Amino acid sequence: MRSRLSAILCLAFLAPVAPAENPMGVKYCRFKTGDTVAYGIVDGETITELDGDLFGKWKKTDKTHKMSGVKLLAPCQPTQVFAMAGNYKSHLGAEDTVTTVTTVTKLTTSKSGETKEESKTTVDVSKPGVVPPKFQIPQLFIKTASCISATGDDIVIPPGTKRVDYEGEMVVVIGKTAKNVSEKEAMDYVFGVTPGNDVSARDWQKDDVQWWRAKGSDTFGPIGPFIVSGVNYDNLRLRTRLNGKTVQDCNTKELIQGTAKIVSFVSRHVTLKPGDIIFTGTSGVTQPIHPGDEVEVELEGACILKNKVVAAK
Repeated sequence: MRSRLSAILCLAFLAPVAPAENPMGVKYCRFKTGDTVAYGIVDGETITELDGDLFGKWKKTDKTHKMSGVKLLAPCQPTQVFAMAGNYKSHLGAEDTVTTVTTVTKLTTSKSGETKEESKTTVDVSKPGVVPPKFQIPQLFIKTASCISATGDDIVIPPGTKRVDYEGEMVVVIGKTAKNVSEKEAMDYVFGVTPGNDVSARDWQKDDVQWWRAKGSDTFGPIGPFIVSGVNYDNLRLRTRLNGKTVQDCNTKELIQGTAKIVSFVSRHVTLKPGDIIFTGTSGVTQPIHPGDEVEVELEGACILKNKVVAAK
């Protein structure tokens, strides 16, 4: 009996032990040094260069780089960029109570040939902090892939707009092709998250029929510099600073639609590809930015995205 117990203990000791999950996650970047553009794993101020595609097959190399010696690029090159509208209660109706008045007029003709006009008016009131029915399902719009830029790049205010706002957000990075995935399996298709700024020209957003230039003008989608993988994406502190002053401070657990639901919903309508991204929405009341300003978006466990604001030349 004693020898049998000893054998069991010996086998238990020799059995391989799965590595503990890193509570801080793993950070990845995309960088340029000389003429070389590569992906890397970030450890403090050191980048270990990877051989291969971050969203395919890759392996570590023995090449390392100091962060200060490389140019950090946008951490991925999405072919599709989606963004959530109204995904924090604090942002819905944040400016003031929003009232939508709709009047429907119908003309009816009586048997005697007399024409009568009947009007029916409905009022839809969206109060701050209240989720209207249409926002109880994910509401997305599309940003252009060409709006993506990196930390350190300038946000350029284009001519013609009178107001441009910051929108600090968590951005989901897709890791593999996703089509018709369920909420239960959706997280298997998420590679990680990164900070982003859904820069928005408010006057164009309000007055244009579509948001293509309000949300998709060049430089209106800075992201990065790192993607963090392996953390709880739905419980991360997210802060935005304007010229060093905190102007947004929330947690992604406040998202109305969480990461899994967003990814699943989009995949039912559009096939998501590796490297595609989804901005998950902004919180509270945003403010305008002007040439000379600096905007920082900090995502807990990931990194700080920094961009200066300039006027178009």
